[in-house]
Amino acid sequence: MWLLERLLPRLIRKGRLTVVAPDGKARTFGDGDPQWPCLTLRLHDGKVAGEIVRDPRLGLGEAYMDGRITIEGGDILDFVTFIRANRPWESGDYGLKRKGALSGIAGDMIGRINRLNQRARSKANVAHHYDLSDRLYDLFLDADRQYSCAYWTDPANSLEQAQTDKKAHIAAKLHLSPGQKVLDIGCGWGGMALYLNRMCDVDVLGITLSQEQLKIARERAQAAGVAERVRFELIDYRDVQGRFDRIVSVGMFEHVGPAHYREFFRCCHNLLTTDGVMLLHTIGRVGKPGTTDAWTRKYIFPGGYSPSLSEVVAASERNKLMLTDVEVLRLHYAHTLRQWYMRVQARQAEIEALYDARFFRMWSFYLAGATAAFESGGMVNFQLQYARNRHTLPITRDYMVQAEKHLRDLA
Repeated sequence: MWLLERLLPRLIRKGRLTVVAPDGKARTFGDGDPQWPCLTLRLHDGKVAGEIVRDPRLGLGEAYMDGRITIEGGDILDFVTFIRANRPWESGDYGLKRKGALSGIAGDMIGRINRLNQRARSKANVAHHYDLSDRLYDLFLDADRQYSCAYWTDPANSLEQAQTDKKAHIAAKLHLSPGQKVLDIGCGWGGMALYLNRMCDVDVLGITLSQEQLKIARERAQAAGVAERVRFELIDYRDVQGRFDRIVSVGMFEHVGPAHYREFFRCCHNLLTTDGVMLLHTIGRVGKPGTTDAWTRKYIFPGGYSPSLSEVVAASERNKLMLTDVEVLRLHYAHTLRQWYMRVQARQAEIEALYDARFFRMWSFYLAGATAAFESGGMVNFQLQYARNRHTLPITRDYMVQAEKHLRDLA
């Protein structure tokens, strides 16, 4: 416990956190500012304090999943966002330095090995997360099952509206014309592909490595009567054949792995026509390259990694793809994740019936941690537009605004 007592004054400056040890002894941290939360962390196991000190996110996450800690005065989202907000990325001292610590060095090495994401592991890594029960995703996603950052033209909008606006925002950047061929890399449950076909009169090939997503995407295309124009295949992006006028990839690049970035962009370059355009939407980090934390690697996204902008650009520029537009969505995913978290909390009984209470706590911790990372940490979303030919797109961004307004008016 004494190690945790040395750690917490470095973490908690504003507000108040009371930590209650298993023997009932309590220690309070923070300045008690009434504008900030006042929370209590109760430890039910003598090992928890040491586990948190050794690896704060892994130790806290596993203890919360196992019910060996409880939060009073709020829930896990309140707690995690409170901790993060005390050391925001903008402060310049975000994160605890562990220079020379063997645990820190070992963690970084394991993280870098894990994010290699070799081809043989890619399908298993995808299945770990995306082949969960269909019912689970129905309980917290919008009806179109958009499992990526929404676009909030107004934070007061509904999740459904924000996800529809996200599709319009991306479609506008693709600068589509009727009859064009589009490749959707990482198509999910087919929502983006079906939207592009319906709203822009294009033919789409969606590819995924998830059996469950493939099944539902095909069923949706069949039900919409567009299966001949919107096709879905279980295939790795490296094995796709043909040429496409446009490529869109939303929420898939996080699973590629830095070792494969150059290969990814080489494949995209070769799949695009000479006048082709690509839109890449990915979670990213605003700082330098890093590693995925141990808890997320272990329980949520094995092989997953969110890149820095420098890593993405360094890989794409080697493959003769011209970066034509960059947008950083700073808070849009934070709004999205809070909506997902609230929906998960409202469906606790149903999620526990699908799995169990430990899974519910795991999923809650995942969404809470992600929310905090986008609100106060170093995570953002990048939307990167690429072209093979500098003359393909209009020379100002006005066309994006006009196309987006047209699509939103049609929706």
